[in-house]
Amino acid sequence: MRIAVSGSIATDHLMTFPGRFADQLVADQLHTVSLSFLVDNLDVRRGGVGANIAFGMGQLGTSPVLVGAAGSDFDEYRAWLERHGVDTDSVRISEVLHTARFVCTTDADHNQIGSFYTGAMSEARLIELKNVADRVGGLDLVLIGADDPEGMLRHTEECRSRAIPFAADFSQQIARMDGDEIRLLLDGATFLFSNEYEKGLIESKTGWSDAEILSRVGHRVTTLGARGVRIESVGADPIEVGVPEETAKVDPTGVGDAFRAGFLSGLAWGVSHERAAQVGCMLATLVIETKGTQEYQLRRSHFLDRFTKAYGHDAAAEVQGHLA
Repeated sequence: MRIAVSGSIATDHLMTFPGRFADQLVADQLHTVSLSFLVDNLDVRRGGVGANIAFGMGQLGTSPVLVGAAGSDFDEYRAWLERHGVDTDSVRISEVLHTARFVCTTDADHNQIGSFYTGAMSEARLIELKNVADRVGGLDLVLIGADDPEGMLRHTEECRSRAIPFAADFSQQIARMDGDEIRLLLDGATFLFSNEYEKGLIESKTGWSDAEILSRVGHRVTTLGARGVRIESVGADPIEVGVPEETAKVDPTGVGDAFRAGFLSGLAWGVSHERAAQVGCMLATLVIETKGTQEYQLRRSHFLDRFTKAYGHDAAAEVQGHLA
């Protein structure tokens, strides 16, 4: 399968303030706050859901096509992704805007003050999937992940009009979308991804029941946190897959993206949905054990040993020939 991953491309600038924000606030002057915090450190991390998912797929050897928009400052990030097996030739480079950026400061009480600059992400709506498909010789599936909302709608409409199978994955953008937009984004999807909370929000906003939504998509994939994942398909019993044992919980950021990367890689390999979900859960476990969304290392023998321990020898035998 040739899979394109559309979604945000961003960098995170994370700083730590050793004091408490609350100690710097004057109650009767909150209407005219002007503060500057001297921070101890700065972590710059690669992120964005599209880039995170594509990175994971590249680690698994499935050569995903990343579709998104970035700025002229993307060169170093591009080199990193390409070195890890991602096709970045369909990333649009803005002539006037920087790559999207999240800037956040965390205090000693773990309170946060952050800002998100969308930047070049707003140009994702200008990308034509036909050009992407023509360049790579056709697309078997397009994941439409959290991105410029107008871009998500346009990609979905183009997939429908060109009969390209697509997977709907609203993620962070679901909070700002109304029911009509969500209906447009999910109707006719081959896969619908969400976590458990988002599942309820989708049903509430659309007014459609769980059964009605399932009838409008091919498969509904719901991540359940520490309980794993559930996959529902029309006319079939639900499949539930647990998560491997963790060595530590270091940082949950990017765990959902890693699951999608593993699941989509399993689809590209042609294994069952259960096996694909197991690959996704194994990759997600590696991410939660690492600080950062793209800082984990996938070592084939280590991955297979832990996969075997979690899911058995037969499951491992099915995936080992596909691992890069």
